[in-house]
Amino acid sequence: MVNYDLLTLNISLSDMNKAELIQLIRTELGEGTTTKTATEALNATLSAISKAVANKEKVQIIGFGTFEPKERPARTGRNPRTGEQVSIPASSTVTFKPAAALKS
Repeated sequence: MVNYDLLTLNISLSDMNKAELIQLIRTELGEGTTTKTATEALNATLSAISKAVANKEKVQIIGFGTFEPKERPARTGRNPRTGEQVSIPASSTVTFKPAAALKS
């Protein structure tokens, strides 16, 4: 497990954005890694996951977690303002189940 000194990297302890993640990737890959290379690595990873899930495939990254497409069936809901019944169409979504290592 990698232990990052987040304060040295000027990264917030509450939330991390894409630029901060790219900085962590650069640090992990070591000296000589450019921001461009780290950005390309992250974009390629996210693209591969997105394409697989869009094709209804489950993506399991051991030690990190599983991305899985899910189908939500059509259902009847209720407008909270009027109480009127409304039809909610079927939809697709993606779930993420973290690995046990992330849950601790």
